[in-house]
Amino acid sequence: MTTDTMRALVATGYGEPEQLTIAELDVPRPGPGQILVKIAASTINPTDLRVVTGGYRDLVDLEFPYTLGNEFAGTVVEAGPGVSQYGVGDEVFGLALPRQLRLAADPVRPSLSTGALAEFAVFEADTPAVAHRPAALDPERAVALPIAGGTTLAIMDTAKIRPGETVLVIGATGAVGLTLIPALAAAGAEIVATARTAEAADLLSSLGAGRTARYDDYPEDVDVVLNLALSADGLPSAARSLRPGGRLISIVFPPPDPSQLGRDDVELGYVMHMGDESTGARAVAEAALAGRLSTPIARRYALADGVEAATDYARRHPLGKIVVTV
Repeated sequence: MTTDTMRALVATGYGEPEQLTIAELDVPRPGPGQILVKIAASTINPTDLRVVTGGYRDLVDLEFPYTLGNEFAGTVVEAGPGVSQYGVGDEVFGLALPRQLRLAADPVRPSLSTGALAEFAVFEADTPAVAHRPAALDPERAVALPIAGGTTLAIMDTAKIRPGETVLVIGATGAVGLTLIPALAAAGAEIVATARTAEAADLLSSLGAGRTARYDDYPEDVDVVLNLALSADGLPSAARSLRPGGRLISIVFPPPDPSQLGRDDVELGYVMHMGDESTGARAVAEAALAGRLSTPIARRYALADGVEAATDYARRHPLGKIVVTV
């Protein structure tokens, strides 16, 4: 290490993305079981912005400054005591929640960090959410995968899609949706995907969606609804599109309750991807290299333009990941 300070994208209080700032902070130090990573790339995600705008304030009251960032790719520059699986110079990538969001992490092997939208960050070493980055997977491609790719693997495992089933994907133009659509198509699903623009509809069609629908005009008698976007108040309209005995699976936190659906003749499932062995960093890397997972990158920003990147994500609803390079 040749520096004691670093730049990071931080919130200094609750507010809109435009109120974020690039701040100079002390470089964090790794403790036992932790690694310090020089970040090459990170991303902007819905959780980043929902946390700093106060969306989870009833669950956690943030201390500021708060460094954003969940996904990362970079190089190990220091390993804390007891770390044997990584050494200085190793290329790594993965997913870790900022430490203040510990309540949402795996209770047994939590993947936590000091915030990945920074020049350096500390991560837990003993978690399947972090892994060595294969040389064939460049940092930008790798950093786009952990959330969208891992969630796609988890949804496919839970949904058990059968060939010929009609699947309505709500929130299809987010990074998860754009990663999920090709996987559903490969499973033989008949896909109906939500889209607000002609550009989005064309992209979804190219990825395997058979047709698109507006958010206020869902089809009827579908076999499966995959909710990637709606909060609880939107679930009744989604559930009405299901045939009797159909399945609704949501990834939106907090987990939905059956009473919120407005009907009792359908199945309800919930997927919360936390990066376990079957959906963690190694699993998504293997799936990507095998051609089974790919997450589109909409735009790239430098860390110095991190506020613009966050604002772009919030205001322009990009079709794919916003990647921030460091």
